[in-house]
Amino acid sequence: MNYTERDKYGIYKGSVGPGPALMGADTLIGDNLVNAQEDDLGEIKEIMLDMRSGQVAYAVLAFGGMLGLGEKLFAVPWQALHLDTVNKRFVLNVEKERLKNAPGFDPDAWPDMSDISWANQVHGFYGTDATTGGVGAGTQSGMGGTGTSTTSGSSGTSGMGAGL
Repeated sequence: MNYTERDKYGIYKGSVGPGPALMGADTLIGDNLVNAQEDDLGEIKEIMLDMRSGQVAYAVLAFGGMLGLGEKLFAVPWQALHLDTVNKRFVLNVEKERLKNAPGFDPDAWPDMSDISWANQVHGFYGTDATTGGVGAGTQSGMGGTGTSTTSGSSGTSGMGAGL
């Protein structure tokens, strides 16, 4: 199911409205995540907000397992994700085999995501800058980068920088 199918308020219907520059968090939870090779990387289970900066810090990705059993969770820095508005999904530039070795956690044992050493490990794995998008960073570049099937957007304070 994608964000337009979870749109209970009609945010994305028609040509007016805030999307995709601003989007409701609850419409993004459950979105599929793929890589550039079109490999299925799982789905977004949660969106973590940095309460000090007011920015989105991480998307929690569920990957692996079968019917929720043996599933592992991964906190992916928000700035590592790209919204593919054409296919209504997120893209993460990481190979499926490499993701298996990402710093992850058990659904019943969440890490202290406010711990700077944990944040540095996660950002280091995904090649993002903890000082521009991590916990307590103050500001973040948002969903920047480029994608082959994304529509163009505008950068700014929306948290959905260029590359949409």
